[in-house]
Amino acid sequence: MITISLCMIVKNEEKILKRCLDCVADLCEEIIIVDTGSTDRTKEIARQYTDRIYDFEWIDDFSAARNYAFSKATQEYIYSADADEVLDEENRQRFRVLKEAMLPEIEIVQMKYGNQMQFGTVYNYDEEYRPKLFKRLREFVWTEPIHETVRLDPVVYDSDVVITHLPENSHAKRDLANFDRHVSEGYRLPGRLYHLYARELLLAGDKEDLARASAYFQRSAADESRSSDEVMEACCVAARAARLNKVTTDFFKYTSKALAMGACSEICCELGRFYEELGDAQEAVLWYYNAVYEVHPVLQLTCGGETALEGMIRCYQALGYPEEAEHYRQELENVRPEFPDRNPKHPASPDSSQREDIGWSADIL
Repeated sequence: MITISLCMIVKNEEKILKRCLDCVADLCEEIIIVDTGSTDRTKEIARQYTDRIYDFEWIDDFSAARNYAFSKATQEYIYSADADEVLDEENRQRFRVLKEAMLPEIEIVQMKYGNQMQFGTVYNYDEEYRPKLFKRLREFVWTEPIHETVRLDPVVYDSDVVITHLPENSHAKRDLANFDRHVSEGYRLPGRLYHLYARELLLAGDKEDLARASAYFQRSAADESRSSDEVMEACCVAARAARLNKVTTDFFKYTSKALAMGACSEICCELGRFYEELGDAQEAVLWYYNAVYEVHPVLQLTCGGETALEGMIRCYQALGYPEEAEHYRQELENVRPEFPDRNPKHPASPDSSQREDIGWSADIL
């Protein structure tokens, strides 16, 4: 059986810390709590479970705080948990079995992170794998019988443990403010963080969030060192910000740039929403159609499913075509909200009064 250090970084978690620790404390040999500036009873609650409590001055860097927590661990593996996570009894038992049967060569265990979309958080999936259990000291192993080399990729195991995410509220505002602070200071976001920033803006950003981020993504859209995927993501953010803030020249600048690159579901939805807000349901429905059936989403999966289908339903209702609206309402029922199908079964061709317009829009993309 392996031994485990539980490592947590916390701040003002008095409402939920006990709930988290109650379900994991007996699964770990030691508990390490790193507090980044609590002003409530967080540390008092933590002392009921451990005396390994450390203060860490917050420097707007989650990695620095987690690295500090990991540096205090002494057991074979480290379990990284947040205060808003819960293991129910079934998954506590799965965790216990995993602990007893862990093969020594496994260096990272992924667990399913569940219930992500209930609180309006910034995820496209309600359940996805995340690395949660880490071997503290890595052993380097030589591989291959000839021209041998050291194995560099970690050995990762996807477990059946499901962690339920139960936050008190969405962290989106906090995270977007953190992104904004770093880019304002000149930090160049690497591809992974760049994608996450763009995704969080589309999934959880409001008009003001997008307005603040717009200049950064406009510069990125013109940055030749950014990949084509990153430029497309920049166009999605810049177009959304321009539509919400009614800057029409910028809106068409970035939707046109994206269309020239091949388009995506998010851009088609932006065009659909733009024309719908103008009262031109005839034009709007064409772009919503393309969002579902002709292109792919790159940041917000619902743009390739339920968001666009809902737009088509509204437009057909406005146009006075109840049968078409009902058809796409049935399509919508086939799209799972937590994991929308980018390409539902292609619908029957619209009637002749609509066919020419929709066919044109689909064909040009």
